[in-house]
Amino acid sequence: MRMKKLISVMLFAALGISAHAQDVKFPAPDSSPADIVYYPLNVAKAKDDAAPLIKVVYSRPSKKGREIFGVLEQFDKVWRVGANENTEIRFYKSAVIAGRKIKAGTYSLFAIPNKDTWTIIINKQTDKWGAFTYDQSKDVLRTEVKVKPLDKPLEVLSITFTPRPAGANLIIGWDLSTVELPVTIK
Repeated sequence: MRMKKLISVMLFAALGISAHAQDVKFPAPDSSPADIVYYPLNVAKAKDDAAPLIKVVYSRPSKKGREIFGVLEQFDKVWRVGANENTEIRFYKSAVIAGRKIKAGTYSLFAIPNKDTWTIIINKQTDKWGAFTYDQSKDVLRTEVKVKPLDKPLEVLSITFTPRPAGANLIIGWDLSTVELPVTIK
């Protein structure tokens, strides 16, 4: 009789746990999925002891037939360089951008797009949604870069790196625009 009771209790407990797990509501996939890009590219997949120098974590919105710069992302307005949370850039070593030294650490990456130039902003404020609470007093760096037009629209916001002596170029592209930010690693 004791064994029968024990089995009954265990069965009800298992069913209770199973029923509870089915009540959990998971969110739908995000329409602007998160992505990560490292410099050197693919260093996180390396099978040796290679270490990253820079990491960018961002969400990748799609064009979806919309006009992006000047309309969706207005000219002269601070933009989070992506969607959802503000984009974060981590320097594993000190870096130099536009002649200014940036200490190793994690920062937010913003931009102020315009037709021919963008202002790229490195800011100390992280873990925020969008640019709604952007605080200019926490800027570490502001620098202007030229827009390079693309021949064909880039459907999804993309960020990558190209190598350069003693560092990398951070490339941001979306729709018909791309910008390049030279970064020197110290």
